[in-house]
Amino acid sequence: MKKYRDESGLFIVEGRKSVSDLLNSQMKTVAVAANAEWIEKYGASIPKEIEMIETNCKEMERISALKNPQEVLAITTIPHFDIATIKSTTPILVLDGISDPGNMGTIMRTADWFGITDIVCSNDTVEFANPKVVQASMGSFCRVKVFYTNLCNFLKTQQNRNIYGTFLEGTPIQKTIFKENDIIVIGNEGNGISEEVAALVNSRIHIPANQGNGAESLNAAISTGIVLYQFRQSL
Repeated sequence: MKKYRDESGLFIVEGRKSVSDLLNSQMKTVAVAANAEWIEKYGASIPKEIEMIETNCKEMERISALKNPQEVLAITTIPHFDIATIKSTTPILVLDGISDPGNMGTIMRTADWFGITDIVCSNDTVEFANPKVVQASMGSFCRVKVFYTNLCNFLKTQQNRNIYGTFLEGTPIQKTIFKENDIIVIGNEGNGISEEVAALVNSRIHIPANQGNGAESLNAAISTGIVLYQFRQSL
């Protein structure tokens, strides 16, 4: 539960791949709970300061957030990043009100694929430590930095950059020529980019429909993938 994640400063990472990525990252892991087989195979490589807890299937089912728990989960410290450390020469992905954990995790995974390491989120965007976000990110939560802040205040300090926003109308994305340090804003799944943030966007772009049959919009994570692909292609 978010309440207890906030109180403890800890969150859960589940699954063999995500835990493996976690243990190979700079994030601080507090404990690992796993079955005997996993511990026999990997336990010797776990640093001594990390508590090892052997579990059986029934115990794992009780503590897991998954319908079909895997053999290992870890408890790790929630990282907090200083937004002032973002470089002026690198791209930034901005998320305005993304509420669906699956979308958030997929966006993190997509950003990781395209080499975007900084994601700045509005304060009402779903927390990246949510178990469903972590699961959907497939380990990318270890490699991207996620910042939460007041987007309007942040974007006002970035007016020396191009700030692109995805809208239903604007310059077709295939005609957009990006620069390496651009900012790309993705809006809420249902309402898009908020009016306050939209006022700070200086370049509106959209993804044209190609012989579509009337879908109102694209999924936020899908839109992010298309935009980031075009971003990398145009550099």
